[in-house]
Amino acid sequence: MANHSQFGFQDASSPIMEELVEFHDHALMVALAICSLVLYLLTLMLMEKLSSNTVDAQEVELIWTILPAIVLILLALPSLQILYMMDEIDEPDLTLKAIGHQWYWSYEYTDFKDLSFDSYMIPTTELPLGHFRLLEVDHRVVVPMESPIRVIITADDVLHSWAIPTLGVKTDAIPGRLNQTSFITTRPGIFYGQCSEICGANHSYMPIVVESTPLTYFESWSSLLTS
Repeated sequence: MANHSQFGFQDASSPIMEELVEFHDHALMVALAICSLVLYLLTLMLMEKLSSNTVDAQEVELIWTILPAIVLILLALPSLQILYMMDEIDEPDLTLKAIGHQWYWSYEYTDFKDLSFDSYMIPTTELPLGHFRLLEVDHRVVVPMESPIRVIITADDVLHSWAIPTLGVKTDAIPGRLNQTSFITTRPGIFYGQCSEICGANHSYMPIVVESTPLTYFESWSSLLTS
């Protein structure tokens, strides 16, 4: 959960988010190296008197042509790897269907015969003590920990977006179209997200809450709802 004085990302709770944070740090170090080099060269040109060798130097031109290409390769290769990992869905243990409405979410566990529910934000006047305002819902999405989860996402009316930052998930919900994503939770906990596509007047009032639990608890929860 993010706080007001936080400058970085939330703690990663999935392998994809761990890769994204690592790539973010890698890209920042590359940008820092570029800025330091440019600042050094600018300072050197301002402090030193230019000579004919500095003005016309084919070696320098060769370096500043090849060096940016190498930098782009260093950024592109890990980025393409993460994009491939985000799109890869291999034999999920559970399939969840999320349907966006104005302004709530509906969920269907397609592996179960009759397990579906609507998830509404709890109004501030009814919010229990200690819960998060504008983020808590009446029905949480419960998933088993350390299991591949496939999420099929669509919308019933307008564009929405199913996003949970700590899991590294953000997929648009489009009417008449099925998009899919996947994630694996690496630890138990409660993860908060929100619709990240402006979808109307109450766009900021349709939160997403995913609760990651051990498999035994998930089986008890699902059997209780389907009985």
